[in-house]
Amino acid sequence: MGHIRNNESHATWEAAEPAPMTVVLLIRHAHTDALGRFLAGRAAGVPLSTIGRAQAERLGRVLAALPLAGIYTSPLERAVETARGIAHHQPVRIHEDADLHEIDFGDWTGRTFAELDELVEWQAFNERRSAAAVPHGEAPARVQERIVGAITRLTGANRGGTIALVTHADVIRTAVLYIAGSSLDFWQRFEISPASITAVSVSGSAFRLLYVNYRQMSESDIGVFP
Repeated sequence: MGHIRNNESHATWEAAEPAPMTVVLLIRHAHTDALGRFLAGRAAGVPLSTIGRAQAERLGRVLAALPLAGIYTSPLERAVETARGIAHHQPVRIHEDADLHEIDFGDWTGRTFAELDELVEWQAFNERRSAAAVPHGEAPARVQERIVGAITRLTGANRGGTIALVTHADVIRTAVLYIAGSSLDFWQRFEISPASITAVSVSGSAFRLLYVNYRQMSESDIGVFP
């Protein structure tokens, strides 16, 4: 929107400059051997698998032709390893950011999914996340608040550029649901695969979802990225 500037003799119309668009690549960490077996959460000692290391390297090659203004990562080992695969092909540093951390799953951390499926609290968590409680852990609404806050903060520090945020599946889902204007209860509507890219553009206070769970990647795919 423009504005009118008055001076002593006449008024002139000036068009306000549009806010620069910043692109955020929300990247789920690559494959680990914990996937499908147990809830790793924030537990230490969960590195990338052999498959995951290959995925991270491929991510780096695919994004090599896209200059990144910054690479930010969850402090967990599997995310940092994924970020390193990207940074191997980029002349930028990796910054760990606590707001990109995995959900704190509290008492559920490290338990197998077979064990969790027997728990009423776990069933409630998956059926109605908007009101769910994690025993001694983090509420889903708080997860959404911190990832949206991180996107806002980091785009503000990198206006007009493209940044990579390496984080976790459910963290990315909460961001997607916020931008889509959907309830946290609809988390299962979005698949977020290991080493996938979900892209968001930010201009001023406006968020726009560009694509979700992009994972069919080769070096020739760089043209799909903004």
